[in-house]
Amino acid sequence: MADWKIVYYSESVVQFADNLPVGIRACYARIAERMVMHGPNLGMPYTRAMGEGLFEIRARGREGIARVFYCTAVGHKIVMLHGFVKKTRKTPSADLALARKRQREVEK
Repeated sequence: MADWKIVYYSESVVQFADNLPVGIRACYARIAERMVMHGPNLGMPYTRAMGEGLFEIRARGREGIARVFYCTAVGHKIVMLHGFVKKTRKTPSADLALARKRQREVEK
């Protein structure tokens, strides 16, 4: 099985991941590493399908919880679309809408 490659939608998504608190960033890095080796759909508790080809990475650390939305693209690519630090139980609709908009752009 071919390894997957992680790419980022924009520099702002790279900056988001790089600036996560250290515990959350370590969890994100471990999950991303697993995705490169085993593919994008690791399942709970690491990833979750959001429907219509959109997924989320579920990173947590002592500092809190972060989510990074992603989709897949041709050529074994995992495209990180948008991330946010969770402050409530429900995913904010604005974050979900932005991720879906970026997913449509990537899939065209």
